Parts: sequence; structure tokens; C-alpha cells
Amino acid sequence: MSGDFRQEVRAWLAEHLTGRFAPLVGSGGPGREHEHLRLRAEWERELGAGGWIGLGWPEPYGRGASIAEQVVFFEEYARAGGPGRLSHIGEYLLAPTLIAHGTEEQRARFLPPIARAEELWCQGYSEPGAGSDLAGVQTRAELAGGRWRITGQKVWTSLAHIADWCFVLARTGAQTRKNGLSYLLVPMRQPGVDVRPIVQLTGTSEFNEVFFDGAEADAGLVVGEPGDGWRVATSTLAFERGVATLGQQLGFARELESIMDRARSTGTVEDPIIADRIASAWAGLQGLRHHALRTLSATEPDPTAASVAKLLWANWHRDLGELALAVEGAAATVARAAPYELTDAQRLFLFTRADTIYGGSNEIQRNIIADRLLGRVPRA
Repeated sequence: MSGDFRQEVRAWLAEHLTGRFAPLVGSGGPGREHEHLRLRAEWERELGAGGWIGLGWPEPYGRGASIAEQVVFFEEYARAGGPGRLSHIGEYLLAPTLIAHGTEEQRARFLPPIARAEELWCQGYSEPGAGSDLAGVQTRAELAGGRWRITGQKVWTSLAHIADWCFVLARTGAQTRKNGLSYLLVPMRQPGVDVRPIVQLTGTSEFNEVFFDGAEADAGLVVGEPGDGWRVATSTLAFERGVATLGQQLGFARELESIMDRARSTGTVEDPIIADRIASAWAGLQGLRHHALRTLSATEPDPTAASVAKLLWANWHRDLGELALAVEGAAATVARAAPYELTDAQRLFLFTRADTIYGGSNEIQRNIIADRLLGRVPRA
């Protein structure tokens, strides 16, 4: 790959991430998804118009960019301070799932509006009684009169309050855990869908509860065969931890750089313990990057790679939040109560407490690794 692609990306971002989009630089990171929502939605459409959404989708659905080119895009996007993405669930989770498992009609209906950022998506997996235990889903869908009727509850649903659609894992057959589940595409803006924001420790509400009370989806909006939802859903999880993790890691790099700058300005970098923790964080981030690149370039699938990656970055990011407070010192324990305002370090610390829980807890990831690699855990 020549430097021409890097120059193309860099030049486009320099030209477009300015003017009315200038306030977006560095916004919308973890725990800050509430920032500039309307303007970030416009930015997504700007990216779509420039052909930067669906960059890695195979032709004819996208540009068919190589892994190396996708890495370059993430690097330049992070370097330019590109804001947190609102369309990432549709682009990096649903779209690859449709390309792998959907019908041609489903691809034709949903991929173009995702690529233009005209429709935003959320993920309907976790439930109050089925978080990391995804096979314990209780939300049900019944097929009647050519339409699915969905009843149940999802929780921790990121960006459900602005999403147009949700891919929902629902039980459509007998209660046999992994069997009898279906992967449904459900419109959010209809009667029978109630979205209730969850106020987090940070005081913001990126996550939501979603209640389905007779919400409907067309019969043709099941991905794969009815009852085959477990296979489809687990493939989505693999995509979730694919190339998009490189963009996540570049966001981590910005956070670490900010902490290092703060350590220099406060003088805490002179503390050998703080200096050692900063060096360890930097080394750990390089490990995350090389694990991701190794996984993406592998010629044979590694059944444990996604779980290993989740364990690595969740623990690393949680520790980074603790480092951010250590750099601030005693001042980090003080926050404004009215209005409730947090510093970047406080927000990072509080938000990263969830990293080892959501997306499959550390304990579940270790079980998966044991099951797939060591064969020591009985299969459900």
C-alpha cells in the first residue's frame, strides 16, 4: 500500500473536520457519547457522502479496502481528533452480519442507508437476566399474520434513544438455550417500543432499557433462518471485536497521551511509581495493537482471539482510569455537586469501571477460552 491512501484520508479530514464541525474534534469518547449528538449525526452523513462508511465492506457493498488501508483510516481519524462514531453499530456489527448471513434483499434494503448514515442502529442482546449469559435470553417473538410480534426487555442498549433500528435476539422456539433463538431486525420508532435512559455514574445516559410490548417486524426481517439466531448473534460478536477495535485503541492512545500531558503539567511524572505506571500503560497499549493486527492478518481463525482481546483491553482501560486519578492526586476526589460536573480524569475512571462487565464479563471470557481452547467447560 502506498502513502497515497494515507494522504487522501488526511487531506479529506483536514478539509472537512473544520468550520461548523470544528467543535467535534476530540468529542464523544467513552462516557461522553452525549456530546454534540445532532452535530455528530451530521458528521456521520458527511463521512457517508465522502465514502468513508463501509470502507472495509467487500465490493459491491463497500470500497473493499484492505486491512492495512482500514488501519490507516483509523490512525488518521484518531490523529485528526475525529469524534466518537454514532454509526459504528450499524457499520461494524450489523453490516458485516448481513453480508455474511443476510439475504440479498436485506443487504439492498439496509446497507445503503447505513453507508449514507441515514439510519442508526442499536444492539438488542443483553437482558436483566441474560447479560453475559446471552443464551439465557427471554424476550420472545411470535410469528402471526406475516409479522413478528416481540415482547420482552433489553438493557444496557447503547444509543437506543437515537437509533432507528435494533437487531434483536429473541426466543422464537422452545426454551432450549442456544436453540430456538432468532435474529430480528426491528424498527425502533413504532408503538410497542419504550426506551428509558439509564443514568450512569458519570451523570450521563449512553445506555438504555428498551421494553418491547407487541412491537412488530416484517416476517422477512429475520437474519438467517428462524431458530438460527445463536450462530448469527455470535458472529456479530466476532465482528464487534474485529477491525473496529483498532479505532477503539487509537481512542485509548489519545486518552493516554492526555494523561501523560497532565502528569507533566502537574509534576507527578517525577514520581517513579507514576512514571512506571505510565510506561506500563504505554507498553500494554502496544500489546493490544499487535494482538489486533496479528488476529486480523491470521490465515486461520483463532476461536479464542476475540475473548483474549476483550480481556486485554478491558483490564488495560480500567487500569488507565485508575492511573488518570493517580496523576491528579487528591484533587481527583472532589467534584461539583450542583451542577454535577466531572473532569476528564474522573469521567474516565468512573466509566471504565464497566469495561470488565459489558460486552461479556471477564469471567465469561475466561470460560469461553477454557471451553474453546482447553475443553474443560461443558457446553450448554
